[in-house]
Amino acid sequence: MTIGTIGQAAGLFAATNVDDILVLALFFAQGAGRRGTTRAVALGQYLGFIAILAVAVAAAFGATFLPEKAVPYLGLLPLALGARAAIQAWRLRDDTAEERPAAESGPKLLSVAAVTFANGGDNIGVYVPVFATAGVGGMTVYVLVFLLLLAVWIAAGRYFATRPAIAKALSRWGHVLLPIVLIGIGLLILLEGGAFGL
Repeated sequence: MTIGTIGQAAGLFAATNVDDILVLALFFAQGAGRRGTTRAVALGQYLGFIAILAVAVAAAFGATFLPEKAVPYLGLLPLALGARAAIQAWRLRDDTAEERPAAESGPKLLSVAAVTFANGGDNIGVYVPVFATAGVGGMTVYVLVFLLLLAVWIAAGRYFATRPAIAKALSRWGHVLLPIVLIGIGLLILLEGGAFGL
């Protein structure tokens, strides 16, 4: 294990996951004050990211569980979750943050995992050649660094969501921003991947 490989892994993780901090902050804001939010967001993020790594590692070894042409269609996951969140926000539009039902407002582990996986679907294309050329030892370093930095990303998302000014804005507008961000991510994945001939 070299310092250079660790540094490259950290740089690659940061470059491919910078947008996740905003999504994480929105998930944390969605569940603000609700028991189990941190656990649901953290476990969902890890579950989704481990799925990304599993596909990338398998592809680096030559197995293709996820055909390249299928990756753009992962955009349908955040698009559907964003549409669902938008419908929910519309139904609860006249409620204050305190009046919104806790069961409907808190982030769900599998929803977080689905958004993480879909949002990181394009990362698979970046990770596969890096993993394939790094060998088993280098790939192991990359995976370990990624998993450690994922905890930092989760902490950063939670930190931003709990800063008074940001928390106040997210409390007021988070239920609107979350669907916009999720739908935006979904459309971006679909458009950049050329899904449906777009």
